[in-house]
Amino acid sequence: MCNLYSEKVSYRQLVDEFSQLKLPVVLPGPEAAPNLEPLEQVRPTDVAPVIRAAEGGVELARLKWGFAPARRNPPSGASRGAPPVINFRSEGRRFGRGRCLVPADGFFEFTGSIYPKTRWRFTEAGQDWLCMAGLWRPAEGDWPESFTLLTAAPGPDVKPYHDRQVIVLPRERWTAWLDPEVEAAPLLVPGPAGSLQVEQVAASQRTLL
Repeated sequence: MCNLYSEKVSYRQLVDEFSQLKLPVVLPGPEAAPNLEPLEQVRPTDVAPVIRAAEGGVELARLKWGFAPARRNPPSGASRGAPPVINFRSEGRRFGRGRCLVPADGFFEFTGSIYPKTRWRFTEAGQDWLCMAGLWRPAEGDWPESFTLLTAAPGPDVKPYHDRQVIVLPRERWTAWLDPEVEAAPLLVPGPAGSLQVEQVAASQRTLL
């Protein structure tokens, strides 16, 4: 499962891309456009930007990565509570609410059983950045607004590295995914071979495969 990605997409890139889809990025008030700080590594429980439907277009929100765990404060002597839900299986679900897009310039998977594991970086072929299918939830008690990444059985580009993958939505599916009336299942499928590029990321170099 994906537990690391990078997010270095600028606000201007988001505005330009969604404007082409006739989905203007609306601001919640008169404040200036946000300055999105590049995030080299986004890890579970970090705060990161997502795009979700809003009146008149879409809005940018900064949410915590990971839905609230089922049990965060176990009684004394009990086993540790469950971790946040950072990945969510897409199969057999309709997703009638809470859909969002999670922008990234790449996501990572790891192989091997001995530390340090081999890190692989995935990007969308022919694009500078991508959007992953996600869900968001309102705040729950002391847990703030949050999001999770949807997963599916791996496509041909990810299968050699992991038995699940996050779902990268091509640009022609972004509008449909943000519409809760559109059936989810046909959208939540991995792309064909070659739709993702993979490179091995070492401590000192990146080698394109």
